Amino acid sequence: MADKEDPKNGKMGKGKSKVVCGYPLSIFFIVVNEFCERFSYYGMRAVLVLYFKYFLRWDDDLATSIYHTFVALCYLTPILGAIVADSWLGKFKTIIYLSIVYAVGQVAMAVSAIHDITDSDRDGTPDSMTFHIVLSMVGLFLIALGTGGIKPCVAAFGGDQFGEHQDRQRRTFFSVFYLCINGGSLLSTIITPVLRAQECGIYSKQKCYSLAFGVPAALMVVALVVFIIGSGMYYKAEPQGNIMLDVCKCIGVSLAYTICINTFYITAYQQWLKKLLIAQIKMVLKVLFLYIPLPMFWTLFDQKGSRWTLQATTMDGNFGALVIQPDQMQTVNPILILTLVPIMDSLIYPLIKKCGLNFTPLKRMTVGMLLAAIAFVCAALVQIQIDVSTKQLLHSSPYILSGQGFIYFKLTIKGKANSDSTTVYPFINNCNTKFTNLLPEVILFKSAACSQKHHRYPDPNVYIHFLCFTEDIKPNSVHMALQIPQYFFITAGEVMFSVTGLEFSYSQAPSNMKAVLQAGWLFTVAIGNFIVLIVAELAKIPKQWAEYVLFASLLVAVCVIFSIMAYFYTYIDPTEIEAQFKKKINEDDEDDKSKPGKAEVEMVKRDSIKCHDEYDKATQTKM
Repeated sequence: MADKEDPKNGKMGKGKSKVVCGYPLSIFFIVVNEFCERFSYYGMRAVLVLYFKYFLRWDDDLATSIYHTFVALCYLTPILGAIVADSWLGKFKTIIYLSIVYAVGQVAMAVSAIHDITDSDRDGTPDSMTFHIVLSMVGLFLIALGTGGIKPCVAAFGGDQFGEHQDRQRRTFFSVFYLCINGGSLLSTIITPVLRAQECGIYSKQKCYSLAFGVPAALMVVALVVFIIGSGMYYKAEPQGNIMLDVCKCIGVSLAYTICINTFYITAYQQWLKKLLIAQIKMVLKVLFLYIPLPMFWTLFDQKGSRWTLQATTMDGNFGALVIQPDQMQTVNPILILTLVPIMDSLIYPLIKKCGLNFTPLKRMTVGMLLAAIAFVCAALVQIQIDVSTKQLLHSSPYILSGQGFIYFKLTIKGKANSDSTTVYPFINNCNTKFTNLLPEVILFKSAACSQKHHRYPDPNVYIHFLCFTEDIKPNSVHMALQIPQYFFITAGEVMFSVTGLEFSYSQAPSNMKAVLQAGWLFTVAIGNFIVLIVAELAKIPKQWAEYVLFASLLVAVCVIFSIMAYFYTYIDPTEIEAQFKKKINEDDEDDKSKPGKAEVEMVKRDSIKCHDEYDKATQTKM
């Protein structure tokens, strides 16, 4: 589709889209699509860890592990999406097909949260969790495939809609695009926790996770429909091949030629090892080398959606006229992003520059890592306060409920000294809960009056003592406002680390390999989430505050390593280097044309023990 002129504005635009005020009308559909998609993703993700804990009845470590496994997959699949879009389907078809997969996954999550499907005895609790677990895991896999697959395509597809003369409009589009991401994230993390807190059900009323997942599913369907409506207006570039595959081939052939120098045909060597491509790969590898320590930052950053949300469930969210749900505390992050980004760009960085300090991008990233470590120190201090408050509450009344969503009760084993122990378990719907996955055959009965109940465990020497309540549980005295400092430091670290890192990667990347570095950057996020998975499952640290301190210490150590690596890094101008190589190539071409002819060179292939048998039959090649 060629550029066409809009008669009203006298401007050129790509495809069949009308141009309004210098902007292709088609980008409206892309922007709305991105807003709805981000609302869908962040809305589902905001309540996900609580769904694992309170609906599927998983413990904190398992809930955290599955949450971070899902997030890691969301940042691994962009590589697959980029390859499919660039090498096979093109951006438009890739977005359509994977959005359908995405929407199906969201619907599966909503269905998996309907407790009435397997609640045959109508007590408000699913009798078999297998159906719900399997369906939710399938849904999460489809969501990870969809959201990750379209991630590298949507922004680039929007940029394709602008002509070469529309650089200013293109920059404005990316700014609006970024605002849509944060706007969708902010609204969804406010709305979906409210939906989750509602009670719904056919036979019994429970927390409405199905609604909290159903609204994001509906928004994803809307995103898909809006994107399809604009189909006739889009400029759809044909797939031109994937530069990531070219880089991998080039590196592979280069290494193979170095190891077995006489094995491969010289023509293949000439085809891939172009001087310019080699120089570009070297630029990329230098930046990728700097990426090695970066996953540790994401290890801490993404825990605001898992460990920090679980921490908030044990805190008081009453702010007077407003009661904050534990998963709503995540809204502090996008609010602070929208506030801190302009402050940093227009005030902090210029002030530092006026002081004569050379605050380079890599130095900013180093400071960002330190701020994230400070955030986890703050989280550890809050956790210590929570533990102290909980201990005092248990000593005063071992049967009183403490924290939003928890019940403490005592397990006594007769005839054994010092056998009394207090255990914390999830509490749902005022004692109307069967703890089939924790204590078989133990049922907490709802009572019309507050009275102590006893229920004998199958072991005659074990008794479970608990209370039933007719009123809401009084939360822990530790207030959620204490989490604000840790959110401030982690967000300030994100602004200095993530925003600066993306800018640095773009400036240091060759013109045709910016997608490679983008994929590498997303890969560090995936590795960071896998680190959380490993620590949560293997470390088994008994005290949560100690785990926070461990993560903070690891990031400080990694920060020192990164600062040393950054000290020896030399900033480059890829555009200037590419221009020099292209000039040299043009000069060589002119020299070749001036010669009467080229001598034919014959190379005899030598035997090589290390090389593949496929080339043993060939004895000579011509160049």
